Amino acid sequence: MNKLITKIQIKKKPFWDSIKEISFTRLSIKDQTFFVKRLSFLIKAGIPMRESLMMIREQTQKKGYASILDTVIANISNGQNLSTSLGKFKNVFGEFTINIIGFGEETGVLSENLEYVADELKKRQALRKKIVGAAIYPIIVTIATLGIVTFLMVYLFPKILPIFASLKYDLPLSTRIVIAISNFISHWGLLTLSSFIILLIAFLITLKKSETIHFYFHKFLLKVPIIGKIIQDYNMANFTRTMGLLLRGGITMGEALPISVKITPNLVYRKEFKALSAVVNRGSKISTHLSKRKDLFPDIVTQIVSVGEHSGNLSNSLIYLSEMYEAEINDFTKNLSNMVEPVLMIIMGILVGFIAISIITPIYGITQHLNVK
Repeated sequence: MNKLITKIQIKKKPFWDSIKEISFTRLSIKDQTFFVKRLSFLIKAGIPMRESLMMIREQTQKKGYASILDTVIANISNGQNLSTSLGKFKNVFGEFTINIIGFGEETGVLSENLEYVADELKKRQALRKKIVGAAIYPIIVTIATLGIVTFLMVYLFPKILPIFASLKYDLPLSTRIVIAISNFISHWGLLTLSSFIILLIAFLITLKKSETIHFYFHKFLLKVPIIGKIIQDYNMANFTRTMGLLLRGGITMGEALPISVKITPNLVYRKEFKALSAVVNRGSKISTHLSKRKDLFPDIVTQIVSVGEHSGNLSNSLIYLSEMYEAEINDFTKNLSNMVEPVLMIIMGILVGFIAISIITPIYGITQHLNVK
């Protein structure tokens, strides 16, 4: 085995090429899971760190990922530990993974901690898939509805308009409304769409640049029905599982909370977790602070955390909460399509039916008018 490993050569690339590849690299959760699980297996098998990384490097096809591994291997060869080397790529591997690995290196349980990370990444990937999967169907139906309406307004309706105009017939209100909308789309549709896209891009850039606006946008989303519930459950599941795993891994509460802050996507919850970190540093209980923000932390969270604090088994209490919220998200995403489908079908039927009536009613009226004559 060692003879084979010593023959592995890492191809050197120009410095700027490597920097470009690393800067734009984004590893999927699946790739990160494979990396930590494979590394855990190799270390557990007794293969040294450098050789383990070189074996993983040989199986890597993505250029950016390979460049990162080349850098990490070079750092390991120069005497750095793994967490320090990966710490240079926080945007790729994340604070949670790097800190768990660092603690594993300090305590001598690196392979076990890598397995912890792999399990956590798998659960995060499953959670995201459920949320995205639940949103796909409503999005497809909405796009289909808008497509049908646009086709009727832009292509079909304008071909019928000359007939109505030539007969000089008083058109119903619904038809006049559809004509006005059709004319607007025909003349100003592209400009309106372009303006909307520009405003959307400007809004997204503003969100990225201004943390204050981003914060209030996240606060607004939490108040939106259904969406707010999903965001709350996701953040609760994410926070409780991360904290539970970190505490179970031996990391102190004071060290675990800053890590949870960094991996929390919602800025409102991030602010609360920062405040929670200050509370813990003062020696106060977590449950006391949670009870003051019932809008963000349901009573069940406060109660179970309080039980964990009094029993001295907070990590298991947090893991229990994470499993509970993951189960809630799972049930909610399963039922979301059943809840949204009837509403979307009704909206689609009303829009298409309104246009159909706007076309059929004047045709029927004109026919009756001609028969009377």
